[in-house]
Amino acid sequence: MCGIAGIISKDSAQITIQSLKRMTDSISHRGPDGEGHWIAANGQVGLGHRRLSIIDLSHEADQPMHYLGRYSIVFNGEIYNYIELREILLKQGYSFKTQSDTEVLMALYDRHKEDCLKYLDGMFSFVLYDAQENSIFCARDRFGEKPFFYSYEKGKHFLFGSEMKCLWAAGLPKEVNNKMLFNYLSYGFLDNPTDLSETFYTNCTRLQHAHFLQLKLDTFEINIEKYYDIDWKQRNASMSEKEANETFSELFYTSVKRRLRSDVPVGSSLSGGLDSSLVVCVIDELIKGTNQQQKTFSAVFPGFKKDERQYMDYVLSKINAEAHFVTPSDDEMIRDIDTLAYHQEEPFGSASIYVQYRVMQMAKENNVTVLLDGQGADEILAGYHSYYPHYFNELKRQHSAFYKKEMQAYHDMHGRSDINPSVISGWKNRIKNNIPIDTAFLRKTFEKYQHITSPFLNDDFFNAYFKQSFSTTYHFESLNESLYHSTYCKGLQELLRYADRNSMAHSREVRLPFLSHELVDFLFTLPSNFKIKEGWTKWIMRSTFDHLLPTEIAWRKDKIGYEPPQKSWMENKNINEKIIGSKHQLISAGIISSKMSRRNEIAQGDDKNWKLLMTENLFNKSMPPTNG
Repeated sequence: MCGIAGIISKDSAQITIQSLKRMTDSISHRGPDGEGHWIAANGQVGLGHRRLSIIDLSHEADQPMHYLGRYSIVFNGEIYNYIELREILLKQGYSFKTQSDTEVLMALYDRHKEDCLKYLDGMFSFVLYDAQENSIFCARDRFGEKPFFYSYEKGKHFLFGSEMKCLWAAGLPKEVNNKMLFNYLSYGFLDNPTDLSETFYTNCTRLQHAHFLQLKLDTFEINIEKYYDIDWKQRNASMSEKEANETFSELFYTSVKRRLRSDVPVGSSLSGGLDSSLVVCVIDELIKGTNQQQKTFSAVFPGFKKDERQYMDYVLSKINAEAHFVTPSDDEMIRDIDTLAYHQEEPFGSASIYVQYRVMQMAKENNVTVLLDGQGADEILAGYHSYYPHYFNELKRQHSAFYKKEMQAYHDMHGRSDINPSVISGWKNRIKNNIPIDTAFLRKTFEKYQHITSPFLNDDFFNAYFKQSFSTTYHFESLNESLYHSTYCKGLQELLRYADRNSMAHSREVRLPFLSHELVDFLFTLPSNFKIKEGWTKWIMRSTFDHLLPTEIAWRKDKIGYEPPQKSWMENKNINEKIIGSKHQLISAGIISSKMSRRNEIAQGDDKNWKLLMTENLFNKSMPPTNG
């Protein structure tokens, strides 16, 4: 796990060790164990690297790394099946000087070129220079666990980095993308749903997950292609539930085993939910009979209705672990908010991101470098209650008798829940779930009316970008289609960004066993009633591992997530003062309506306060806060 940066330019004067070092210094938190910089003999390629040593701690594995007198690479991430790939490559005549996955990756590229990506089980972003072909090859992992940003000017230069601050350190102006800002302030968009490459800053592009980029230095033109997708329409109707249980168990154990490969201490995040609990319990099974003891890291909120400490204790009573807990507070959040925003770079959804940040900090304080986590399971196994309507709509069209039975089971289990209110009952839900209305049109009409009657945004700013509003109209014909959208198109990528930035802010690495592509591909072939059944979400996961998990976890009905007491936090005096300060800064910038200045209080009853808190940091200089 590391940070990468570089400059590829027609103008060799643009590429110096000093400029590369400025770029890597800006992401030193991603790699405190070493740094390296290299410029190609032709003067057109400069590569920079910050190292967090995980596999092969020797200096032989330092980067930029070179291979066969032809290839040079900077690589961020982990190839979990590198041992198996290495054995295959050795039989094919390749030799290695290190025990690192980076060298294996270069040999695999030499063997298969861009097709090497289909052999990788891992999270990665990398840039490889082929001196013989005078070309650059960049790639990002299938689901977007590791980041990659670039700025490209045709015929001139290509700048890249693990974080956007690398580009600013190279001299690229930090300019806010007002179209993204408008859609965030108006509707809460954190991404452009039709173009995930767009960021909150101009001249700064995100290489989309599951894509590779090629740059030919003779023409200085780029080519971007998708190399992986999920075939969500493929179903294996002949597989029995027992066979599915066995395959799921085998694939998941393999994924966890591979993600435990490390030359530094490995621990785990434990939230009390089904996903992280399963990861922790499987790790406990795998290390039994050894002298290893798992360390777990959790956030708790005593007295808060949604505190999950009791569920963590169910797991901890069943396994051999050294448990660590942290209780973040509102005062601590306001103390750290600028540092957190500096690392996240773009707005984030809620205070739960700060909770994750503190859990990673606690892992650092306890000298655990790698943490396994349960992210991804909700999206591939239908863990969110919002998936129920898509499941029921699919059944209603295809299996009317089964639909009635499943609907009754849902109402019996969740009809009186005060944690997860029904997503089926009530006239609003019925309209939303059954009538394919143009919600984007209605939303824009309401937004226009609201701006006229009670303006939040400046008139000029609103009028300039209102026609560029993003659409939110989605209509899914099946549960699998909805899961595909969450996993591959919009939803999971936001969560993966938070996890990467929070972990790397503290020089920690997060590994996600549910995002083995072999496991994901398999789960998408299963019928919908293997995922939701008899009112239960994640049915196949519960039925597969109920012998391993505490019963209170395996058959837990409610769904909470990583939720702090944000409502009470937002009433903190210091937080309110920061929100008011942000509001006045945005009024001066011509973004917020001047009418907002007539009152010095913060908005009530909506999420605008959080958006104001987030937006202020978009305009700050990219320097780390003093407490960072």
